[in-house]
Order: sequence, then C-alpha cells, then structure tokens
Amino acid sequence: MSEPQYHPELHVNEEPRNDFMDVAMGFGVFFGVLFLIAVVATVVSMLVK
Repeated sequence: MSEPQYHPELHVNEEPRNDFMDVAMGFGVFFGVLFLIAVVATVVSMLVK
C-alpha cells in the first residue's frame, strides 16, 4: 500500500502553473481575436456600401 500513485502528497509538481494568468491570457487572446474579426467585418461593410 505504499505505492506513490496512491499518495498525492508525494507527487512532485513538475511544471507549476499560474492558473489566474492562464485564464487572463485566454480571455485576452479571445477578446483580441473577436476584436480583429469585428474590425475586419466593419471595414468590409464600409467598403461594400
């Protein structure tokens, strides 16, 4: 019963992550992509008229 997979406190975190920055970057990139799509759509709609 002393196998390491049954004891999470013995697990070494190989790659520590900052979850808040991951979420913030995800929102920021998604906002940037949507903003770019909106700008392109606005320019196209202005050129068509």
